[in-house]
Amino acid sequence: MREKTERKEEMFLSPFATKAVDTKGRLVYEPKCEFRTDFQRDRDRIIYSKAFRRLKNKTQVFFSPEGDHYRTRLTHTLDVSQVARSIARGLDLNEDLAEAIALGHDLGHTPFGHSGEAVLNRLAPNGFKHNVQSLRVVDVLENDGKGLNLTFEVRDGIVNHKKSGHPATLEGQAVSIADRIAYLNHDIEDAKSAGLITEADLPKETALLGGTSRERINTMITSICTTSEGKNAVTMPENVKNATETLRDFMFERVYLTKEAKGEEEKADRMITTMYEFFLKNKDRLPEIYLTLLSEWPLETVVCDYISSMTDRYAVYVFEELFVPKSFIPH
Repeated sequence: MREKTERKEEMFLSPFATKAVDTKGRLVYEPKCEFRTDFQRDRDRIIYSKAFRRLKNKTQVFFSPEGDHYRTRLTHTLDVSQVARSIARGLDLNEDLAEAIALGHDLGHTPFGHSGEAVLNRLAPNGFKHNVQSLRVVDVLENDGKGLNLTFEVRDGIVNHKKSGHPATLEGQAVSIADRIAYLNHDIEDAKSAGLITEADLPKETALLGGTSRERINTMITSICTTSEGKNAVTMPENVKNATETLRDFMFERVYLTKEAKGEEEKADRMITTMYEFFLKNKDRLPEIYLTLLSEWPLETVVCDYISSMTDRYAVYVFEELFVPKSFIPH
C-alpha cells in the first residue's frame, strides 16, 4: 500500500511538491512501513504523542477561558492543519507532509501562550523560542526521551513555521502561511465572543478579504492557490497580503496587547519565574524523566523543558503544590 501511494504521488502531485519517496530521511535509520509513507507515519506519531494531547489545555489567546467555544492551542493546531491541507490540495502539494508539519508546529508552546514564552525567553541563558522547542519535543523529549525520529522535511517545517522562517519545502511554506490565516481569523471570532471587537471595528482596508471569517479564509486560500499555481513558492498576491498585514496590526492593537487578553500576564510571569528559580535550586524535585536528561543537557534547558511542557492548569497545580500552604486537617 505504501508503494501504491508513492506511485500516486509521482503521477498526480506537482513537480514542486515533496514526494515521500524523495525524503531526506530520519536522524536514525528505520525500515519503511509496509502501509504508510514516511510522512503519514510522522503524522501518526505526532497525533499519538503526549505533547499533542497536552495542547488541549494550553492558552491560545485568553488565559483559561470559561466559555466552551474559545480556541485552545489544540483547536488552533487543527485549524492550521485544515487550512494547510486546503492550500496543499489546491496546489497539488503533498497533503500528508503539510498535515504532519501543521500538527507538530506548536508542540513546544508554553503554558499561558506567548506570555509564557516571553518569560522563559527572558530567564533562559540561551533564550526560548516555541518553534525551536517544538523541534526539541519531537527530537528529544517525546517517547520517554527517545524522540519521535521524524523525517527531515517535517522537522524543517516545524522549526521554520514562524513568519521569519525559511522552510525547505512548499508544504512547509503552506503551513507557515496557514498558521497566520488561522490565528488571525479565529482569534477575531474569539475576540468578538469576548466583546472586545465587532465586525464593524475591522479596518476598512480589509474589506476586500470579506465580511466574515469564513469569507476571509476563503479569499486568502483562493488567492494563494491562484497566485502560486505552477510556481516554486507559496505566496499571497500583494493586495491580499497587505490587507492581511493590516488585519494583523489591528489585532495586536485591539486584542493581543489589551488588558483583557493580557490581564493575568503578570501573575503568570511571577508563577513561571518562581518555578524556574525553584527548580534551578532544587533539581531533585524535577520529575524522573527530566532528571535523566541532565546527563546530556544543562539544568537551565531541562527546567525549560519541564515548565514549557505544562498545561495552564498543571502549571497552577505545580505552583500550588510547591508554594501554597495546605490547610491543616486534624485527625
